[in-house]
Amino acid sequence: MECKNCEIPLSKNQRYCFECGARVIKNRLTMKVLFQQINAEFMSVDNKLLKTFIHLFTKPEVVINGYIDGTRKKYINVIQYFAIALTLLGIQVFFMNNVFNDPELYTSSFMESFSKMPGQENNPMLNMKSDEFNSYQSLFYTISIPFSALATWLTYWVVGLRRFNFTEHVVLNLYYGAQVVIISAFFYVILLAFGINFFTLSISITLLTFIYLFYVLKRVFNTSFWNTLGYFVLMFLMFFLIFIALMMIIGLVVAIIVLIKKIS
Repeated sequence: MECKNCEIPLSKNQRYCFECGARVIKNRLTMKVLFQQINAEFMSVDNKLLKTFIHLFTKPEVVINGYIDGTRKKYINVIQYFAIALTLLGIQVFFMNNVFNDPELYTSSFMESFSKMPGQENNPMLNMKSDEFNSYQSLFYTISIPFSALATWLTYWVVGLRRFNFTEHVVLNLYYGAQVVIISAFFYVILLAFGINFFTLSISITLLTFIYLFYVLKRVFNTSFWNTLGYFVLMFLMFFLIFIALMMIIGLVVAIIVLIKKIS
């Protein structure tokens, strides 16, 4: 008998492959077996998905530090968890575009006033419709991860807490980002159903996510409240500087492309 995943020889009494860790499947796939697997993975009280979700609130340092240190079976894999979050975000976007699509839900007096300011006539972000913006949310979240990871990595590198490398900061931000997307998707769908304005929701949820990020960083790095607060402010400064540098690079690239087209 061989492992169906990595083709390593197995003994008859093996339940798991010693090489790749995959479970040895001996029964044919039936509806009963399929539902048992779904129940074991997602529905049972002790399933990894529910455990990961709860522990990222109650003890995020155990989930994140454990994964970084090599504990990979106790909780959902960080990439898989982020993929689940993006799937739920897709469901949120579907509801926003097809069910809760009343334009009044997405109006903002501040954004209307800002759009009338000089120089904002051609701002692509202001001219973008809500359904167009929603369709890019998954891309925005995914692209933001390496930049937020760079901000946290630089922050803790500057203050001398260099326990994690950049890739490990990516893991931290992926778990944090996935948790935020999952809980945000739930609140957006529920509260939009009650007619609460999207921008009002966004401000409230954003403030809560900042508080949660502060909590995660404090627990993961085991620092005092005031030290964490200082690092937190420095992290936002780092993120702002990274954003400015990125905009300058994009502007330079666009200018070079325009110049080349004029010359040619």
